[in-house]
This record gives sequence, structure tokens and C-alpha cells, in this order.
Amino acid sequence: MSTTANVMEVFVGIDVSKKQLDVFRLSDRQSRSFDNDACGVELLLAWLAESPPTQVVLEATGGFERLVVAELANAAIPLAVVNPRQARQFAGALGKLAKTDRIDAEVLAKFAQAVRPQMRPIPDEKQRELAELVNRRRQLVRLHVAESNRLQQAVAPKVIRNIEKALTFFDKQIADIDQALDKHFQESPVWQEKIDLLKSVPGVGPATSRTLVAELPELGECSRRQIASLVGVAPINRDSGAFRGQRTTWGGRARVRSALYMATLTAVKHYPPIQELYQRLLTQGKKAKVALVACMRKLLTILNMVLKTKTPCRLPEPA
Repeated sequence: MSTTANVMEVFVGIDVSKKQLDVFRLSDRQSRSFDNDACGVELLLAWLAESPPTQVVLEATGGFERLVVAELANAAIPLAVVNPRQARQFAGALGKLAKTDRIDAEVLAKFAQAVRPQMRPIPDEKQRELAELVNRRRQLVRLHVAESNRLQQAVAPKVIRNIEKALTFFDKQIADIDQALDKHFQESPVWQEKIDLLKSVPGVGPATSRTLVAELPELGECSRRQIASLVGVAPINRDSGAFRGQRTTWGGRARVRSALYMATLTAVKHYPPIQELYQRLLTQGKKAKVALVACMRKLLTILNMVLKTKTPCRLPEPA
């Protein structure tokens, strides 16, 4: 019975590039290539329908995968989008040192069969748009900071005026993004409620709360261990035989982790539970960086619970 079940399982890997989708079906070792556009994805869906997949796996490619991911999700095809680093490490374990689009697609299909990565909800169009807006605002702020630093070093009047014009431009662009973000949240009472709940936690301001809502929609839906793993602040053991290594953090969502880090820097000064944990770890001889990561994890746990219970954070009563 189990042999028959295995025969029926169909695992598919898709290697995504800007213009092309290279696809490998493990059950019959069939490979195909499709254009990475609306017509090509339609042909891909028709090909997949010939032998409905148990799971499709592709890598996050910085945006080139959005169309195919959206269409696969709309077609209710089981899908997992994985970190490219995971796939390359898996390829190395298989001895696949060569790298071609077809080999990459085959590796992803084998990764699907061996690992069966967790399938998470695919963000809808509004969620994706919100994430893009938040990311664009972050980019503009970085550009603004860079120009501000250059202004401090500038001497020539023409250069100063040029930089001041650039800063004015970035100010306007950031204001436009903020207006668009406010509109998004006003149109979604659910998102606005999440923003208000997250901002009730000391250290979490508008920028952090927007990042969390846009790029960590699982917040409030997962256990504390799962959410720490998603963000990349869960400690991972490095033990083998008699060797006992330091526990480290790995992977996760870098932009969420960056926003959480900034919030934690404020929380260790103004939020007693985080402040007390930080001081206790330093007293125990922990390095400041290790103590901060532990505080990030605790703050994330608090934020997760605030959304899960829909209860605003309340500061402890003064003694």
C-alpha cells in the first residue's frame, strides 16, 4: 500500500530566472522550460495538470517568482518557496556541484521529496503591495541618511545645493510613501488593529509595526518557537559527539530582524521586562550581542502574544 502511495507522489522543482521557468518533475524525470510571463505560466499550469503535484518547490529570487507563485496559489497547487541557501546546501549534500537551470530544478524537486518544506500561506496582492511599500520606504530612508552624511562633508556651494535638492526630493518621496501606507491601513481595519496593538509595546514605533504587519503576517498565528525560527532569532545547537559549540541564530527574514533589532535597542532602555533580561544576561557574563539577541527573541514573543490574544501591552505598575 505504501509503495503505491509513493508512486502516486509527484514532486516538482522550478528554477526561476527573469525570463524563464525551468521545471523538473521527479516522478517521470520530465523537464520543461516555459517563459516567465502570463502565457508561459498558463502553459506551465496545463503541464502540471497532466500529473497533479504533491508539492512544488521554488526558490525566492527577489521578485522574479511573484507571477508564478501567485498563479500556482490561485490554482490551489501545493507550493513552498524556500531560501536559496537551503537549496544550495542540499545540492552540495547530493554532490551536485555543477549549476545549470535544469540541475537546479531537479535539486529543488529532490529537496521537495526529501525535506517536504512547510507550506505557508501565500500573501495576497494587497499584502505584497504593502510589503513593497514598506521596503521602498526603507530604501528611501537609507538614501536620505547617506545624502545627509555627504552634506556634512560637503564644502563647495554647488555640491551643497545639489545635496539639499536631493534631500528635499527624498523627503517628498518618503511623505508620499507614508500617505500610501496610511491609506492601506485605513482600508483594512484588521491591519490597523494589528498596528495599534504592536505600537502598545514600548520600543515598537510606526516603522517597526508596519514592517511586522507587511513582512511577518504569521505573527500572532504561530507558536513562539515557530515565529522565532521564521525571523531567524531562534538559537540553533552546534553539537557533534563530544564537541559542544555555541548556539547561533541562522536564516530568517533579514528585514524583519533588522526592524526588531532597532526596536529592541529602545526596549532595553524603556521597557522593564526587556531591560531586566538584558541586565541579568550581562551580569551573567553574556556578551552584549548575545544578550541583545535574547532580548529580540523575548520582545518577538511578547509581540506574538499581543496579537494572538488581541490584548494591548500594559507596563508593570510602579512599585
